[in-house]
Amino acid sequence: MAETGVDLGPTCPSCQEPWLRPTNLPGRYRCVNCMHRFEIRSDCPDCGMHSTIARMSDTAILTCNSCGASMLREI
Repeated sequence: MAETGVDLGPTCPSCQEPWLRPTNLPGRYRCVNCMHRFEIRSDCPDCGMHSTIARMSDTAILTCNSCGASMLREI
C-alpha cells in the first residue's frame, strides 16, 4: 500500500513523534503522545541567535533560521 503523505503536525523534540499540538496559551505546545509540555523561545538554545516569533500564529516556525535547531524548550 502506498503512503499518502499525511501531515500529522510538528514533531515532538522529546519522543520524535508527530503529535505536537498548541495549547490554549500562546507559544505553548503539548505532545499528545508523551504528554511533555514545551514553550517556543525567541532565542535559539544552540546558537543563541534571537528571532521574532508570532506566538498567536497557527503556522509558527519552530526551528531556528540560522542553525535549524528546535526553538522549543521543555517546561
